[in-house]
Amino acid sequence: EVFYVLSSIWLHQFYYLFGFLFLVQLILLMTCAEITIVLCYFQLCCEDYRWWWRAFLTSGACSGYLFLYSIYYAATRLQMARAVAGVLYVGYMFIISFSLFLVTGAIGFLACLAFVRAIYSAIKID
Repeated sequence: EVFYVLSSIWLHQFYYLFGFLFLVQLILLMTCAEITIVLCYFQLCCEDYRWWWRAFLTSGACSGYLFLYSIYYAATRLQMARAVAGVLYVGYMFIISFSLFLVTGAIGFLACLAFVRAIYSAIKID
């Protein structure tokens, strides 16, 4: 799916499957939340209570894949004549990847926060 989105942005091709793209984004956000909750649970089982930044970084790590794939895409599909075009491309893709990092990191952190509040609210202290 990333290939078609990058082709529509950089090669001026039309993208028609917006409903499918929305579904893929929902699946991505749900997967980030679930993976972060599972890893946070394992971390809490090891009695490590510092889960905040790890939850954010765990779910935000998928943006690294997007950035690396965009570099691969530029090397194989795009024909840039000048170095300025390459710098501009890498800069824009870094901004897009960082935005994805912030969004998925926030989703993972909020899901993990809700999970931790739920499990600690179930503890009965007498």
